[in-house]
Amino acid sequence: MDAEALKLLPGRYCNSLTDYSRFITREVTIGDVPMGGNNPIRIQSMTTTDTMDTMGTVAQSIRMIEAGCEYIRITAPSIKEAQNLANIKKELRQRGYTAPLVADIHFTPNAAEVAARIVEKVRVNPGNYADKKKFDILEYTDAEYQGELERINSKFTPLVNICKEYGTAMRIGTNHGSLSDRIMSRYGDTPQGMVESAMEFIRMCEAMNYYNLCISMKSSNPQVMVQAYRLLVQTMVAENMNYPLHLGVTEAGDGEDGRIKSAVGIGTLLEDGLGDTVRVSLTEEPEAEAPVAIALVERYSARSKAAQENQTSRINNQNSEVLSPGEDLGEAFTTTHSPYEYKKRETYEANAFIGGHMVPRVVVDLSKENLKDPAVLNAAGYLYSAMLDKYNMADQSVDFAYMGDQLPSFNFPGNLKQLYNYNTWKTLASKTNCHPLFTLQEYINADDRTSTLNLVRITNADLETDLFGQIQLDKSLIFVLETTKPHGMADQRAFFFKMEEFGLDVPVIVKRTYDFVGNQDSEALSPGEGLGEAEQTTFLQLYAATDLGALLVDGFGDGIWIDAPQLSTNVITSTAFGILQATRSRISKTEYISCPSCGRTLFDLQETTQMIRTRTSHLKGLKIAIMGCIVNGPGEMADADYGYVGAGPGKITLYRGKEVVKKNVNTVIAVDELISIIQGDGNWVEPAI
Repeated sequence: MDAEALKLLPGRYCNSLTDYSRFITREVTIGDVPMGGNNPIRIQSMTTTDTMDTMGTVAQSIRMIEAGCEYIRITAPSIKEAQNLANIKKELRQRGYTAPLVADIHFTPNAAEVAARIVEKVRVNPGNYADKKKFDILEYTDAEYQGELERINSKFTPLVNICKEYGTAMRIGTNHGSLSDRIMSRYGDTPQGMVESAMEFIRMCEAMNYYNLCISMKSSNPQVMVQAYRLLVQTMVAENMNYPLHLGVTEAGDGEDGRIKSAVGIGTLLEDGLGDTVRVSLTEEPEAEAPVAIALVERYSARSKAAQENQTSRINNQNSEVLSPGEDLGEAFTTTHSPYEYKKRETYEANAFIGGHMVPRVVVDLSKENLKDPAVLNAAGYLYSAMLDKYNMADQSVDFAYMGDQLPSFNFPGNLKQLYNYNTWKTLASKTNCHPLFTLQEYINADDRTSTLNLVRITNADLETDLFGQIQLDKSLIFVLETTKPHGMADQRAFFFKMEEFGLDVPVIVKRTYDFVGNQDSEALSPGEGLGEAEQTTFLQLYAATDLGALLVDGFGDGIWIDAPQLSTNVITSTAFGILQATRSRISKTEYISCPSCGRTLFDLQETTQMIRTRTSHLKGLKIAIMGCIVNGPGEMADADYGYVGAGPGKITLYRGKEVVKKNVNTVIAVDELISIIQGDGNWVEPAI
């Protein structure tokens, strides 16, 4: 297929949408740890120390390396920090640590030119390397636009020549939060603008015969990030390029939220075989990031090994022949869905409860719990008061409780629907708020159904059977989609492709089962035996966020059901709602857009994030950005309601959206001032006692 035809076909961004196949990229040289090609997916992180603190940076770098980092990124905001990279590198090499160093550059071409002579790789941000970000609304004629590109090229050329001379690699790292005013004027705040921002710099490099590049498209919104990377690959392939990809979600936050948000973005792309290096950005110590990244990428090692031999023969890593991705795309996906923009799958609304324009519903399994105690529902978001004998709904209250064949000895709250296996449901004396769960065969043969909600367990393979052809469609039918395939996300996505092809608008609850102890299932479902509860929880957050999040970011799924028998209902409920929050499918809590800190950070991010979270976590639906410095702050706050950004030592600038409300606020009172702004806007409610 020629490049022009490839350009015109949506969905051409990976080798396969149905089978795991890693997209093979050009191999680039970064010290003695090459990236891309058939190399493993590399792990990296970034120091948070002051770059002028040589020994502190060395000590932290060693901790990162020992945690699994293969590349160490260090900020170089000015020439003096860039020069000090030589001392840091010398100290590390004397201690026997050879991990390549990466200089992180913003705003300062002269610092980049110094660093490129010292370290193995430099990262430049095309939005601020020689361009401007002042939130100015500018209009350019074509001639003026071209003139700006020529000006940028003249500033960028010296760095490219130095990198060529010293064998230094380069990451062209676009950030959604720092697109230049020039790019914004022509493309807007879009994935297309992110891609074009990078492509301009790639084209400049290629014009100078410099190819030792990797590319990133980062955003704090996983949906935008996924769309941008997909569009980047499609655009590169159309121009006969296959540069390796650095994956990351910026400002993901900390704890559960940071892990889930990162997995939604990074995992979705890894599922499609995209990504050559990963950085998980957590508002935690940098050595905490590598184990999370490793847990994400190790899942694909076995898949890559099986597919590698077939792919190697299809590509020349020197870029003379580029793999044309997307050979087996689902017809429905390519005609009714664009992978570069969000569109929710259209379904009917069943019983005014699920499907249609309703938010995705959450199912939890309570069949093995103590169903004699109403307090068992606390973990499902229904807080029981024995004194008042009533339930209060929490912000994260599930919608369906699967009971299996077990009957509770107490009354359930009216908002919580119960699911029973069909044969048990038939025996219930009262079926109010109780609904049957059928196998496909049971549903077809059933002599007793409800007029409200009938849920049917189904797999992708079932759609091709004669049995499915006998199904009776009506507006009470809900599918519960299951899979046991190693590449389960793609298997379930293929189900949605077929549903589109058949013209079926039945709502679908996506179910995934994870067994982290028995290890009797496929590699995709079990990382191995001997894991403690905390490790199992982390794997659940990462795997479920990948598998379910990858479908939700494309608009597939009217509900989710996470089945993890070894883990508590509390963990499962929190994970499910966290995935919906990260995919912007259902907002149930305050969202924090929090950067991971680096040497540019002007206050203690971890401490401040926790302080702000403690005082504002009850403000359901608000998005609050907490940024260490101005580099990506205002831009990554593009869809945040409020922002807290470091402005200088001991000083904070407070934002309402992109608007500066108060400058140079003392950090001692900055959180109080932030809350005062929220109160003044009428968005404050007092926390429940």
